[in-house]
Amino acid sequence: MIFRLPKLILLGYLIDYGSALFAEERDVTLLFTNDFESAFDPTPAYWRDDIELIGGAPQIATLVDNIRAEEELVFLFDSGDIFTGILSKLTEGAVPMEIMITMGYDAMAIGNHEFEYGWESFAEQKNRLPFPVLGANMFYADSGRRYAQPYTIVERDGFRIGVVGIMGQDAGTAIIPSHVAGVDVQDPIPVVQAWVDELRPQVDIVLALTHQGKTAPMQTDDEAHPEIHRGIQADYEMAGAVKGIDVLFGGHADAGTEQAVVHKKTGTLIMQTYGQGTRLGQLKLSFDTERNEIVSHEGRLIPVVSNELEPHSVIVEKLAHYRAQFPELEETVFYAQERLSRAYNEESDLGNLYADILLDELDAEIGFINAGALRKDLPQGDVPLADLMDSFPFQDEVVVLEMTGAQIMSVLEQSLTLERGLLQLSGPKVRYNKKRSTANRVYTVEMGKYPLKLTQTYKVATIEILAQGGDLFSAFTEAKRLTPRGSQITFAEMLKNHLSRRQVIGLPVRGRMIPILE
Repeated sequence: MIFRLPKLILLGYLIDYGSALFAEERDVTLLFTNDFESAFDPTPAYWRDDIELIGGAPQIATLVDNIRAEEELVFLFDSGDIFTGILSKLTEGAVPMEIMITMGYDAMAIGNHEFEYGWESFAEQKNRLPFPVLGANMFYADSGRRYAQPYTIVERDGFRIGVVGIMGQDAGTAIIPSHVAGVDVQDPIPVVQAWVDELRPQVDIVLALTHQGKTAPMQTDDEAHPEIHRGIQADYEMAGAVKGIDVLFGGHADAGTEQAVVHKKTGTLIMQTYGQGTRLGQLKLSFDTERNEIVSHEGRLIPVVSNELEPHSVIVEKLAHYRAQFPELEETVFYAQERLSRAYNEESDLGNLYADILLDELDAEIGFINAGALRKDLPQGDVPLADLMDSFPFQDEVVVLEMTGAQIMSVLEQSLTLERGLLQLSGPKVRYNKKRSTANRVYTVEMGKYPLKLTQTYKVATIEILAQGGDLFSAFTEAKRLTPRGSQITFAEMLKNHLSRRQVIGLPVRGRMIPILE
């Protein structure tokens, strides 16, 4: 806290010498990221007319350095999901952590993707970071001990920020269930309130870093599609329920807020980026040091225009160092005749291709893959192993299930709630109506020439997260599992083997999930 001189009584007037000598407004700049998800390289901004390439770790690092050079007092935070992608997978998270070390983050919250390599792994790996990794509502399930540091106080040039980090309970379901089974994710609101009450008298402002709300649509151009945006409802509710939060930076929903949202009751300032490093969040505050309050603010999301930013030399060197350890990532696996894009709430070319591969390789009647498992579009032309593995960077084994038609209908109805996106499939042809009530949206399901029979059993190929009921697809857990855990290759290995044999890939046949109007 800023030091203040005592008040004295003089000639009947109350004089605050601290106010007289030091009262001023300080400019404070808060920078933030969320759901970076190892997006190390710039990506074509094909949905925009004004930007050729957007994002990239070396570019966003330079942008942060430029702002630090221009502004008086700057802090940098992250709201979780730094892991994913093949380089992260091969180094068990070391590469994204190294980038954050170079960028000089002040604190981060834990996201669900930090558990991609298991809760035991992250318990150790988070110690690699020199800044606090926060999870106030996370406890070891077997003992009740804290899994992570709940809060921190960051001080720079006499300005103090109390920071609390949490992961939402819903976010905890967006990963293979066994990968997070050892961690109890508790209701965050009472936990956050307790720590805010503790921190409030000790700091200038209180910041919450949250990773909660509805799971983001994994779609490269999601900012251009407002119909699939998830919104910041969970963050807004927390800002209203918890007293004393000045600023809240969210994650998980990738719900880009082009300016700060002000909670109408508490005045909490809420922001979030679109994720994947395409934007750097910035919130500039004017802080009255006498009244100890924010008197004005300006928030924005700064596009990371890759062509206009000199790549950060240290991060370029670090990426080159790690990539040199895995030269096979640069080898071409196959040639794509067209761009293979993903979509969250509709049938997609990449989803169709991967569902087809599951069905073909496992000699099944139906192939299912969740839209959220598809993490990167594949470009037209030569596709290197790095791009292929980044499109599905997870450790899921493939799984064969025996499912009744009724169970399959239940899975399809769950898919059509769009809570976790539309299941990508191979085999059936499904007609549906999204205007119908939930659990009644499937119109017809055809298996070739015949309708799906509810009492008949079918051989279904999928991946581990769905087989374990992850991403809210609980009906899969009622199926008969034909392959025990640990007995199959990973889907990533299957992709590599299958596509390298085929060499040239065209667009898969569409018309599998057909919307209708009655």
